[in-house]
Amino acid sequence: MKIPISLPQQADRDYMITIDALPTIKIEGKAAVVTNPKVAGLHLQRLLERVEANELYIVVVPDGEEYKTMESIESILERLFDHRLDRKSTLIAFGGGVIGDMTGFAASIFQRGIEFIQVPTTLLAQVDASVGGKTGINNRFGKNLVGAFHQPSAVYIDTYWLGTLPRREFAAGVAEIIKMAVMFDERFFRWLETHDLNDEESLKEAIRRSVELKAEVVNEDEKEKGVRAVLNYGHTFAHVIENFSGYGNYLHGEAVAIGMVMANELALASGMFSEAEAERVKKLLLRYGLPVDYRIESAERFYEQFFLDKKSHDNTITFIVPESIGRYRMLQAPDRELVLSVLRRFERGEED
Repeated sequence: MKIPISLPQQADRDYMITIDALPTIKIEGKAAVVTNPKVAGLHLQRLLERVEANELYIVVVPDGEEYKTMESIESILERLFDHRLDRKSTLIAFGGGVIGDMTGFAASIFQRGIEFIQVPTTLLAQVDASVGGKTGINNRFGKNLVGAFHQPSAVYIDTYWLGTLPRREFAAGVAEIIKMAVMFDERFFRWLETHDLNDEESLKEAIRRSVELKAEVVNEDEKEKGVRAVLNYGHTFAHVIENFSGYGNYLHGEAVAIGMVMANELALASGMFSEAEAERVKKLLLRYGLPVDYRIESAERFYEQFFLDKKSHDNTITFIVPESIGRYRMLQAPDRELVLSVLRRFERGEED
């Protein structure tokens, strides 16, 4: 099936998300596939059999949040200059969310911007990271603080690549699927409660619905000035967790799962949501082995880290929380003590 991304202000940047077996990708001019050693070893040959270009090069970079740095971007750019790519060339991001973010960012700044194609190989990238044009890298201040909005020219989602995905990586993608349902679609959430995403047909349906929901959001709000910010449910907390625990200790989707539980606690403390709904979300996360507990060393230090997030503005932070399953609320500048009271629950830890 095909799902369109149609950007009202940029008609020339409309593109299609294809959910099906990977077709032949025809590229005029030079192209470079950016991937990592693991994906290359497992799947590169299959991809190359489906890419037609005048000249095709392979750029292999380390994978993992700890490598999503400016040094990696410079390494990619140097390879592109070595192969004499030009402004009519195309990059192909072949990997998970890290590869997609770095490839998109490199494409956005190489000779002031060239086209790139997303071929995501992880569930998280297929349902979230590859759709919408967010690109970027991390630095010591936080996650994705350096980057650009740069839309791909196409996204090809093929569940074939998921056959070799480790269980943790699969579960990390499920977290993003659950996020979309909690925020936007109560019927979809009920469907997830009664279907097993380890079943291939159920998985394809979950991917389809998740991508549809995200496409609707991106079509309405490309640059995250409104409803697209709702996709940050769980992420405000998750980015602090990733930064404090060291990139690589938690997969992104694992940190998001914990962040969703924290956001739900904030919703409860604010008089929204219900204990029963929070328990339903936690139960669904646990079904796929996702973490839901985290020990905060210092609630005050954790709180201060929120203000280094790119979503903070004028020394205030907006938290995305569920009002009920399928309905969201943007909680703008909540009282500091309210937020700290929630964080202190995790500071004490479950054993206390």
